[in-house]
Amino acid sequence: MISYEKDFYGWTQEQAALLRAGRLTELDIENLIEEVETMGRSEKRELESRLTVLLLHLLKWKYQDVRRGRSWELSIIEQRLKFEETLGENPGLKPQLGAILLKAYKYAVIQASRETHLSRSVFPTECPWTFEQITDDNFFPD
Repeated sequence: MISYEKDFYGWTQEQAALLRAGRLTELDIENLIEEVETMGRSEKRELESRLTVLLLHLLKWKYQDVRRGRSWELSIIEQRLKFEETLGENPGLKPQLGAILLKAYKYAVIQASRETHLSRSVFPTECPWTFEQITDDNFFPD
């Protein structure tokens, strides 16, 4: 048996082969459980990251309106697509969207403050948009 700690890639290939062969009693169950849970957390972080970037662009669009342009518009469109794609691939995260939005918005405000040089107090303390607005292709905050 290949060691999880010494050759992770080799271990993954061995575990996949054991699963394909139906040799379930030979699986490294403890480490498999850990890896499956890690994959789930990774997908959640990816969704949070996509939403944070989308919210950042929406905040910059609203609070730095003099810098609005085609590039920013396309960035918002791109981030919406990436967010929707990630959520579509992970529908089990939908029940957590409220908590994910709260966390993503906090990070977006920090990043927006850094990038715009505006005080964090300029931005609302809670996200001013609904999920429907955030993901609506035609919504650009004025």
